[in-house]
Amino acid sequence: MTSGRGDRVAPPAPDGQWEIRFADAASAKGWESLTQQARENTYRAWLVIRTDPRPAAETPRHHRLKGSLAHGTHRGQTCEQWQIEVTGGGRIWYLVDSDRNTCWVTYAGTAHPRATDR
Repeated sequence: MTSGRGDRVAPPAPDGQWEIRFADAASAKGWESLTQQARENTYRAWLVIRTDPRPAAETPRHHRLKGSLAHGTHRGQTCEQWQIEVTGGGRIWYLVDSDRNTCWVTYAGTAHPRATDR
């Protein structure tokens, strides 16, 4: 995704924290929708991903996805896929890329992801 005039500038990750990047344009667009609906909750989720993307104690609102969704691939690398429930329906899914110390947002949106409706 190319930044342009008027776009927000995300701060670089300080030492000991994770970079957060969008895996695709759809996740970036969904992130914007999520921030419009639940600004404070999205910010808190961003902080959690930045500082503790793989918590030792999972919660119902922050956990690793299960089954075929437990892993995803980005740039040829298979990574764990996690979820944060931002609102009742709003979710952020992200891949934890330990080699690059980066979390790739694969889904962000105000609606419950259809991939889990099975």
